[in-house]
Amino acid sequence: MTAERYNARTIEPKWQRNWDEANVFQAEEDASRPKYYVLEMFPYPSGKIHIGHGRNYVMGDVVARYKRARGFNVLHPMGWDAFGLPAENAAIERKVHPREWTYDNISTMRNQLKLLGLSLDWSREIATCHPDYYARQQELFVDFLANDLVYRRESDVNWDPVDHTVLANEQVIDGRGWRSGAVVEKRKLSQWFFRITTFAEDLLSGLDDLDRWPDKVRLMQRNWIGRSEGLTFSFDLEDEDGNLLDEKLTVYTTRHDTIFGASFCAVSPDHPLAVSRESVNPDLATFRKEFASLGTSEEVIERTEKRGVQLGVYARHPFDRSVRLPVYAANFVLMTYGEGAIFGCPAHDQRDLDFARKYGLPVIPVVMPKDEDAASFEVGNEAYVQKEGENTVLINSDFLNGMSVPEGKDEVASRMEAQGRGERSVNFRLRDWGISRQRYWGCPIPVIHCDDCGVVAVPKADLPVRLPDDATFDKPGNPLEHHPTWKHVACPTCGKPARRETDTMDTFVDSSWYFARFCSPRSDAPVERSSVDYWLPVDQYIGGIEHAILHLLYARFFTRAMQRCGYADIAEPFAGLFTQGMVVHETYQDPKGNWLFPEEITRAEDGSATVTATGEPVKVSPAEKMSKSKRNVVSPEEIVDTYGVDAARWFMLSDTPPERDSEWTQAGIEGAWRLVQRIWRLVNEAVELADTAPDGDPSEDALNVRRAAHKALSKVGEDIERLRFNVAVAHIYELANTIGSAMAKAREGGDGSLAAATREAVELLVQMSAPMVPHIAEESWTLLGHDDMLALSPWPEVDAAMLVEDSMVLPVQVNGKKRDELTISRDADAQEIERAVLELDGVRKALGGAAPRRIIVVPQRIVNVVA
Repeated sequence: MTAERYNARTIEPKWQRNWDEANVFQAEEDASRPKYYVLEMFPYPSGKIHIGHGRNYVMGDVVARYKRARGFNVLHPMGWDAFGLPAENAAIERKVHPREWTYDNISTMRNQLKLLGLSLDWSREIATCHPDYYARQQELFVDFLANDLVYRRESDVNWDPVDHTVLANEQVIDGRGWRSGAVVEKRKLSQWFFRITTFAEDLLSGLDDLDRWPDKVRLMQRNWIGRSEGLTFSFDLEDEDGNLLDEKLTVYTTRHDTIFGASFCAVSPDHPLAVSRESVNPDLATFRKEFASLGTSEEVIERTEKRGVQLGVYARHPFDRSVRLPVYAANFVLMTYGEGAIFGCPAHDQRDLDFARKYGLPVIPVVMPKDEDAASFEVGNEAYVQKEGENTVLINSDFLNGMSVPEGKDEVASRMEAQGRGERSVNFRLRDWGISRQRYWGCPIPVIHCDDCGVVAVPKADLPVRLPDDATFDKPGNPLEHHPTWKHVACPTCGKPARRETDTMDTFVDSSWYFARFCSPRSDAPVERSSVDYWLPVDQYIGGIEHAILHLLYARFFTRAMQRCGYADIAEPFAGLFTQGMVVHETYQDPKGNWLFPEEITRAEDGSATVTATGEPVKVSPAEKMSKSKRNVVSPEEIVDTYGVDAARWFMLSDTPPERDSEWTQAGIEGAWRLVQRIWRLVNEAVELADTAPDGDPSEDALNVRRAAHKALSKVGEDIERLRFNVAVAHIYELANTIGSAMAKAREGGDGSLAAATREAVELLVQMSAPMVPHIAEESWTLLGHDDMLALSPWPEVDAAMLVEDSMVLPVQVNGKKRDELTISRDADAQEIERAVLELDGVRKALGGAAPRRIIVVPQRIVNVVA
């Protein structure tokens, strides 16, 4: 007789040790087996994890275990995205080295992840801050440089004048540095860039083949890449008195059909036309300073009130010399898009309309719905923008009048090209990736600056360029810049004194190729070609929607760049992508507004809450993303200690569809724990059932149990394949109910076939549950008398005969109207069906006692009774 309850505290650690000792999850290349690479986006080691972090790892683990059981050679690795500014801030605040803080966190988080029983190949563990990793990243940089995929140029950056560092757009909050609070300045600095735009067209077209990616992610990437077909052309410029200037103004537009609606031109405050006039226009100088304080974020600039300053020059209309357009420096025009200049057509662009209303500029509608009257068509405070599929016509547009928008575009482009004034062109919103960061805790950029030789790549034999261990953080700015010795080095080309590059790489670089490094993590080269050819692409990638654009786009670029350099033979790194929802939890605040941990409160039956220590009332707010700052987190240690790993895994998989947010509740985890205990009881009861050999044919009860078990097995396999984990759990729960009822009958005795079928069903239940609750499954497998380890056992075969329904349901019509349904054996012949139809209440009522003239049986589809 076994223990009544499943003892997670002893059983789960035992099986984790057994898996480790047997190296069950270590992967080796094996050409004789199909491979399957499953990967979750690796974590940043910022401190302890909470249970919300575990959801995507558990989902990936289910896939890995299932695919392994289906005969695949599975790679399921883990590593750490370990560089970044938080570690540097921790060094300043805690007086510790970033390396110490990072590796301490890695150790803590590794132990926490191991609690979850994940089938990870820990022998491949990597940390991006380890010299073995970033040495290979530096080698890739050198190769990219040699293949013209890296360059250096001046660019606008967000500059924090207190911390003396460049800030990403996300680190600028209301115009101030997120840490120092200083007003951000826009500066020009020499920055290193990856030439991602080289692959713009390929990155866009490649999305068409990623049919196992969510549509919304592909759309987000398309929009970010932003391909547009338009016209690049130049305006002649004149002064206040109408004198033609030597300068021209070049613009790019996708709406050249609206050229007759133009009422102004605008340039970025950083455009050469504006910069050259700053010295003679004090208002312009002030305006440019205000614009610089906005930083470089497109989102911030878009939200800002649209303002401008006239430059004292005018653009001549290309088709109507009587029209001249005032030229402004405007705060909504960016140098990073097109030519840094536009013509404004207020009637058909809301941004232009707001600007025109502010400065009293004409608003001339030139496009209208085809059924409107051109004489009366006007634009008020909302620009008219053509809706998709709407029929429109051009008006107030001289030779374009009456044309459609496409016809107008073609005519304008043709005339511009004939004049030598412009040409059709394709533009992309995508810009090259600036990777320079003025901080210590990142991968050093492996170049040397020599006065004689210029920029010189560090020879590969001298890599890695290691970070100095004795960096100090007592001064603002980049510790590498003010280190007394590190940056001083001899030029590898001429031997003269030279200077190391003190910028380090954006941490997005570290995560843009780690999936390839996992294929051969101990190689002396960035990758072993044979390994990446075997393992890549990643078959199933799992992570948050917040990485839908930049991380995924950069990884796609990196794979193409590695392909160009001969490191791989694929362009797309991730064949399948799944974006999981977050785990959310209620938040709690005491009367003073302080956030409380869930364990610090006591809930009453009516749902109210109080502070356990003081009895004070607690404000309970709706569930939101688990966050350390709001303390609505639950530690994995607490859950594992109370309920066990498998109960936690079960709840994370069963509560909601995996792509949606899941709310962590006490009732939910307790329900998962009860289901785990129920499976344990079913296994124990199956062991205790007499092992009676069935006599003769199986009973109908036995067949029903077998059908239920094999149908569940088939459905669970399909559900895991489609990542519908909550549906898989529901099918297992349904099977458990069926087995429970069958157990009661089997215990009465007398039906050996039912006892045997129930035992088979329990074994199948254990096997199909194993990817989700692997610890109890292993223990149950042993309890059921098996010597082999379930983690190494094949997925059970579905008995196809058990999926065939023995009965069918036929709709029955009388004179063309449905009157009833007939449930009958699938093998029944026409005469049996006819006799059974005449016994149906609905048919007898419809016939009113009369005999039918005819009965038509359409086999396995329908029965028609003709009265």
